[in-house]
Amino acid sequence: MATKNSVLQIIVTLLAIFLPVGKSIKFNYPAVFNFGDSNSDTGEMTAGRGWQLPLPYGQTYFKPPSSSGRFSDGRLLIDFLMNAMELPFLNAYLDSVGLPSFKKGCNFAAAGSTILPATATSICPFSFGIQVNQFLRFKARVLELLAKGKNFSKYLPTEDFFSKGLYMFDIGQNDLAGAFYSQTLDQILASIPTILAEFETGLKKLYDQGGRNFWIHNTGPLGCLTQNVAKFGTNPSRLDERGCVSSHNEAAKLFNLQLHALTKKLQGQYTDAKVVYVDIFSIKYELISNYSRYGFEQPIMACCGYGGPPLNYDSQITCGQTKTLNGTSVTAKGCSDSTDYVSWDGIHYTEAANQFVSSKILSGKYSDPPFSDKMPFLLKLKF
Repeated sequence: MATKNSVLQIIVTLLAIFLPVGKSIKFNYPAVFNFGDSNSDTGEMTAGRGWQLPLPYGQTYFKPPSSSGRFSDGRLLIDFLMNAMELPFLNAYLDSVGLPSFKKGCNFAAAGSTILPATATSICPFSFGIQVNQFLRFKARVLELLAKGKNFSKYLPTEDFFSKGLYMFDIGQNDLAGAFYSQTLDQILASIPTILAEFETGLKKLYDQGGRNFWIHNTGPLGCLTQNVAKFGTNPSRLDERGCVSSHNEAAKLFNLQLHALTKKLQGQYTDAKVVYVDIFSIKYELISNYSRYGFEQPIMACCGYGGPPLNYDSQITCGQTKTLNGTSVTAKGCSDSTDYVSWDGIHYTEAANQFVSSKILSGKYSDPPFSDKMPFLLKLKF
């Protein structure tokens, strides 16, 4: 593990030194307000639903593991980004236990959330519109408390933090992946403009509330998630050369193309704001395509699951669960070394994979507009 961490630190340092100078953007914010799904949920869904994730979730970093509320063995992409900005991990909006501080921001992301409004059959009720409304209430309540003149500023963001803070978005994966269970590829592709119109509406509300710094992640290669390979990739003709489901990745690419166009539109429309598009798809697909180059052994097989190779994934029993299958009690256990795996539980990435993705993001190469290569925090990463 130490060797892999050292390699990643060297990669980050080299990227900082040798990348060409691009259009510089500011990356120094007093607070972060995050919106998304399980890729950046730091406890919203577990608090909101009253869940407790079983071992081995969180075992790599958080002690006790069950307290993290993260759908991984350790830190998420957002944790590494917060670390790079020298800000504390974000507390979930709904997590009231443990004396949470919201001084440096708040996390509204919830596992299973979608951009489109939730329905009666949705896994998560906290869709993007609800998360935005939660933010509006959060801001109003913060300003109300600060106006009382007490010592609330120790735990809450000051008023100017809402205009100077960074608004991060990583959502849309569930709109696409969930739709494949009931819709054709053509239907899903046709729905993308409606999904993005909903996203634009929410972002405009945040702009109208004074938000001026927006950081938008596109969606990753859905077809490479173990869960989707197990369900939709049983016919080899549906897989690409990397073993990923072609239709899912096609949907993700078109979604990302239109999302990028939307960000360009917003960049022109909100001339007093900074709107940054981050190409997560390219980073993750590069990792899966050349996994061994980056020190991984398994690009698609899940670390925590049941069934063994080639996927170690069974939809009947999720990571950490014990169930009776075919008359036998079985447990979906974690692997011995999660740093060998890209996929943690068939849906989410391992801490090691999240660490890799964050190092690539911080290089600035995958953003529009790109970062400058003169970003001193790159050399102070606490991986």
